[in-house]
Amino acid sequence: MTYLDYQATTPLAPEALAAMLPWLESQHANPHSAHAEGRKAKAAVEVARDDIAALMPGGGTLSFTSGATEALNWAIKGTTGPIVTLASEHAAVLDTVEAEARKGRPVTVLPVGSDGLADFAAARAAIQPGTGLVAAMLVNNEIGVIQPIAQLAELAHRAGALFLCDAVQGYGRVLIPEECDLIAVSAHKIHGPKGVGALWIRDGITLAPLLHGGGQEPAGRSGTLSPALCAGFGAAARLAKQRFGADHAHAEQLFRAALARVGGEWMLNGSQAERYHGNFNIRRDGLDVARLMSDLRDIAFSAGSACASGSGRPSHVLRAIGLRDSEARSSIRIGFGRYTTEEELLAALDRIVAAARGQKVAA
Repeated sequence: MTYLDYQATTPLAPEALAAMLPWLESQHANPHSAHAEGRKAKAAVEVARDDIAALMPGGGTLSFTSGATEALNWAIKGTTGPIVTLASEHAAVLDTVEAEARKGRPVTVLPVGSDGLADFAAARAAIQPGTGLVAAMLVNNEIGVIQPIAQLAELAHRAGALFLCDAVQGYGRVLIPEECDLIAVSAHKIHGPKGVGALWIRDGITLAPLLHGGGQEPAGRSGTLSPALCAGFGAAARLAKQRFGADHAHAEQLFRAALARVGGEWMLNGSQAERYHGNFNIRRDGLDVARLMSDLRDIAFSAGSACASGSGRPSHVLRAIGLRDSEARSSIRIGFGRYTTEEELLAALDRIVAAARGQKVAA
């Protein structure tokens, strides 16, 4: 199996697995217990917290969550005032703001251009004094476009609003701007375990709780933490910081090789320059993606966002950048990174291109 679906999830780093194993095999104490074993577990959690926070801006508190979906829900529901966000955001943001709108909270969803970048004229018009929260994704999960987060945050702050950054796809891969007030991240996108994420909260910001209970986490999030998951997340974050330059250069090289390999019959979705280059979202007119995936079952790639796959609906992100439904349905997302070799990527692309051409001949 050739795994090319890094935006959906990444392979677990051996270092993260090694950090987790003791807490799964023999060290089972509750990190919120006062006895000696509990304090050891708590210490492991705090080491992980520091490692994860080392990739964040300074001057904030990091609270563990069950994942980025919980973190985003908490950030949105824990704030007040009108919300401004983008049409290309993850469903965890768009569905949450829609739920808030049903409760009567004003929501504005801004368009993006054909390159996937925010429409600044629309943003300036919408982000006015009285706005409570502006939410935008650092790196888009479907097309890899990097939004101008610092500029959007500046607009938010001028209006007196908080700025929430969904940094899930960018954390550990691109720098997170200092201007963010709330940052959601997830372990399994940076070669950590599934089931754990975090919300970084700038000092001085108080959120209403999403979960009620013991209030174990610094910002009041309730629930017993898993030392194993936290340790795995911390190890993955530490490794991402150590390998930041090497991982970035590797993704850049793979992207250049992939772009040269597929040829002019394929079109890139989203900006080529303003993107994380481990995301390769391409389309070919008339492509039957379901048939392509069936013919190439030993290659793992996506027909769009893994979060919405199987719905039968064209990607809302591809629609947001102006693609027709037929164009969106003829798009595939190929994701690669640290553990992808250039040889296996190019071999997989050769087979994808050949299978796509075979469809044209058969038609």
